[in-house]
Amino acid sequence: MVGSLDEVDKKIITQLQSNGRTTLKDLAEIIGFSSMGTKKRLDKLIDNGTLKVAALINPSSLKLHPAIVMLEMESATAMDKLLKRFKDCPRVIQIFKTLGGYNLIALVIAENRDTLESISVEKCSLRSSEGIRRSEFYPISDMFFSSFLPIRENLTSNKSLITPCNVKCDPCNRFKIQKCVGCPTSKNYKGSL
Repeated sequence: MVGSLDEVDKKIITQLQSNGRTTLKDLAEIIGFSSMGTKKRLDKLIDNGTLKVAALINPSSLKLHPAIVMLEMESATAMDKLLKRFKDCPRVIQIFKTLGGYNLIALVIAENRDTLESISVEKCSLRSSEGIRRSEFYPISDMFFSSFLPIRENLTSNKSLITPCNVKCDPCNRFKIQKCVGCPTSKNYKGSL
C-alpha cells in the first residue's frame, strides 16, 4: 500500500540508513528474502518515491560552514521567483516551505566564515531577493544526530561566467578583497567544493 511501510520495508530502510553500501545479498539475509525478492522490494521503494539511495557529505570533514536562513516572503510570486533563482545553486542545500511567520527556511553552506558572511549579505544571497519582508541568518555551530548533509556537489561542475543566481563574482568587492571564494559554478571560483 502506498503511504505506509510494512516491517520488511522498515528493515530495508533501517539497514540502508545504517550502511548505504549494504549488498543485496546481505540485505536479503537481514530481511529473510531471496536476492531477487529483495531487489524487487528495494526497486519498489525507489520507484514509488519512498526511498532514494544517495551520498551524504559531512561538512565538518571538509571544513564547510552551514547556516540556516529564515525568510518571510511577501507573496507566492516572490517565493516562486526565489525558488527558481536558487534552484541550481550548490550553496543552497535545501529549502523548506513552512506554515509560520517565516514561510521559507533554507539550509546553506560555505567554505569559510568570510564566504558565509558574503552569502548572507551580498547580491548572491537568498536574502537579497525581491519580495522579502524580513529575514534572519543563523550560522550553525554544531549538528546533532547526524553529521551528514545532502550537499549538492553535482551542481559545482558547471564552470561558467554567469552563476545560477545570475550574479557575477568578479565585480563583487568581497570577492576582489578575498573575503569570498566565489560561486562553485563560476570560472573564477577559488574554493574547495
